[in-house]
Amino acid sequence: MFKILVADDDKNIRKYIKAVLEAENYTVFTCSNGEEALEILDKEYIDLIVLDVMMPKMNGYELTRALRETRNDIPILMVSAMQLPEDRHKGFISGTDDYITKPVDETEMLLRIKALLRRARIASERKIEIGGVVIDYDGQTVTKNGVSQELPQKEFLLLYKLLSFPGKIFTRIQLMDEIWGAESDTGWETVTVHIGRLRKRFEGWDEFEIQSVRGLGYKAVKKV
Repeated sequence: MFKILVADDDKNIRKYIKAVLEAENYTVFTCSNGEEALEILDKEYIDLIVLDVMMPKMNGYELTRALRETRNDIPILMVSAMQLPEDRHKGFISGTDDYITKPVDETEMLLRIKALLRRARIASERKIEIGGVVIDYDGQTVTKNGVSQELPQKEFLLLYKLLSFPGKIFTRIQLMDEIWGAESDTGWETVTVHIGRLRKRFEGWDEFEIQSVRGLGYKAVKKV
């Protein structure tokens, strides 16, 4: 069961978010400022923090920076009444993973939490599971029904990137920079070639597919 820490100086908001999360079977800890949050983190293993920005003693920005400076990569969902782009920018610069504004939309918050927890699990286990398929980063293999195939490095990294963020559209330039490196002399057409190879390799698989988004790029879609 996942453990979530809710840090907010508004008692009513803490109670509300706690009730919403507990209804989804999360174990919830609460506190009213960043200093209390650090005390809880010292005593408990926490999977994710729902973090208010404006708090006394140590605010959300300060807590996030303190955690990132110690290489603590715990997923953080920052919550704030401040809605200007520069406020969001400040949150991401401090190291938050996601940002939503108040009043909190319950469904959106839960979806964002689930996405953050899924990405954190993928990062720690370095594996993606889709139905009976396992994509293993360390072995650079794709296994289905006990049968494994090892992919060429660039093909594997491309597939792993797309399936780590199912439904997210990546441009060819983004994929080129992340997989081949921003300094690579290889043209973006290489991405198209590798996508074609992946499609042929996994043609007929029911678990996922790679789709083209006209004028934008590519996305992976889970089908199970």
